[in-house]
Amino acid sequence: MAAVENMTFDELKEKALLLPLLPGVYIMKDAQGTIIYIGKAKALKNRVSQYFANLASHTPKTVKMVSQICDFDTIITSTEFEALLLECALIKKHKPKYNILLKDDKGYPFLRLSKEAYPRFSIVSKPAEDGARYFGPYAGRSGAKKALDTALQTFKLPTCSLKFPRDIGKNRPCLNAHIGRCCAVCSGQVSQKEYNQLVGQVCRLLEGKYQGLAKEIEEEMEQAAEDLQFERAAALRDRMRAVEKLGNSQLIFSGALSDLDVIACGLRGSRACIVMLNYIGGNLLDKKKEFLDGVSQEDVGDLLEGFIKQYYTLTQRSPRVVLVSHPLEDEEMLAQWLGMLRRGKVYVQVPQRGEKRKQMELALENAEQELELLEKREQKTAKSLEQLAEVLGLDDPPRRIEAYDISNLAGTGTVAGMVVLKDGRFARSAYRKFKIRDAQGGDDYGSLAETVERRLRHAEEGDAGFLPLPDLMLIDGGQGQVNAVQQVMDAHGCTVPVFGMVKDDHHRTRGLMDGSGREFGIKTMPAVFAMVGNLQEEVHRFSITYQKSLRGKSIKESTLSRIPGLGEQRIRALRRKFGTIAKIRQADVEELAQVVPHNVAVSIRNYFDGEGQRTEETT
Repeated sequence: MAAVENMTFDELKEKALLLPLLPGVYIMKDAQGTIIYIGKAKALKNRVSQYFANLASHTPKTVKMVSQICDFDTIITSTEFEALLLECALIKKHKPKYNILLKDDKGYPFLRLSKEAYPRFSIVSKPAEDGARYFGPYAGRSGAKKALDTALQTFKLPTCSLKFPRDIGKNRPCLNAHIGRCCAVCSGQVSQKEYNQLVGQVCRLLEGKYQGLAKEIEEEMEQAAEDLQFERAAALRDRMRAVEKLGNSQLIFSGALSDLDVIACGLRGSRACIVMLNYIGGNLLDKKKEFLDGVSQEDVGDLLEGFIKQYYTLTQRSPRVVLVSHPLEDEEMLAQWLGMLRRGKVYVQVPQRGEKRKQMELALENAEQELELLEKREQKTAKSLEQLAEVLGLDDPPRRIEAYDISNLAGTGTVAGMVVLKDGRFARSAYRKFKIRDAQGGDDYGSLAETVERRLRHAEEGDAGFLPLPDLMLIDGGQGQVNAVQQVMDAHGCTVPVFGMVKDDHHRTRGLMDGSGREFGIKTMPAVFAMVGNLQEEVHRFSITYQKSLRGKSIKESTLSRIPGLGEQRIRALRRKFGTIAKIRQADVEELAQVVPHNVAVSIRNYFDGEGQRTEETT
């Protein structure tokens, strides 16, 4: 954003007093014009002017924010409720640093069921207005994948990339069909009605309605037995037992739409933990948590309110009852807003007694436990970093550690990966990839030198993605690799210490080595040994995954280039339209003809159809 003209405190105060006594949204900006806070008000004049009066009554967080305000904008709305809707939308868009911010949307994935003749499930980051059905959110991508895999396996639905009905009857059923893990829609023996019935049962399972579903399957089983369809009855019996087993474990339903959410905020020092417990029919299904730093007891109400606004803005769905651990200033309005999402009345309450109070106490206990566990992990990590600094002779424990590794295939397609360990935890948003341009063949030394040279140059140019510099740099390799990097560091006047991560004969982490060949043993310090070993494995995984992805892309491009009529421009156009080779393979002639001439679209379709026939002929 463009820088704004800095206003003095008195000028800001005067500007606030000129605001109308109308509802709206206010947008605070710093000296660079960056939005740092967004709020709503019933009366803009009263609310905004409070920030510039009686500073002694503000929390430390608010005082810090006010000190950075150089200007503000306002948007007048018709009602306070309209201001609430606008506030939620603007916070989601701009993510101001002084608003309560949840983790990235990717932290709460959804299962998506496409809207088509043969609908398919997939995992997405957030819902879209596309007519599809969504289940979630799940606490993490691994949880969503586990739920989906379990549901598909239970009902033997396909997991392949075939598109139905287009690919029905084109190929022989795959191994999953032969071992009884897929109903083999591709064989043509499963009707569209039967397929959609199975999908509907998966939906009921994901919604947590497993008891009624098990009863329904049992009735189908009994009917099949009466009709002397004993194989079908046996299959239904197995499915019913699987659903009942899943119901007892309740793991699959963690993304189901709960009818009760319990949200509690625990505080320890200046750190808060918000815990949400999701219930269906009185059964606890899932727990979500968020940690926030730099808060005080006075902030708890605002923390809960901010969490509620952002979480339900993300999910676009609400339970019938939301219990909170502390009173909220906008309790009634939040209930009205949640009711709009639910399309029915929603109750927001602070429980005082009975079963609801017990559920709240459980949520508070979970928040306290999470804070205690995090504190213990941080203490353990701090101790490990102190030991690492001591063994390497560093002045201070390294808070930011960067690790580098080189990957290639027989000397070709060389890449480098950089991973970052910040305060003992992997900071994946700080990872960086490099395509090696100058170093030739399998020249690890030259590749590392080029990588670090480019990394330091980015930092010198002020690239925020490469700042700050690390406190310690670890290289996958020994003395030669360290010296190659050290020469680059010296040329840039960089004093960051560099060590190599050396391995034993079994390719496992052995210790650390400096440029003189002196090795530092860390096996006697299990926590340090584990941390360095994990770092070495992670940078190796990251770099080799990148190298494989580029290799796969190259193979895919060469596959397309073998099709008559497809040159570089048309291949690029196809990839822009469809994204992946799998989606190009699934597209029909009409879809392909939107990008390339019709005769070329026919060639593409014929090529991939023939590919399937060639595969069948060779089996």
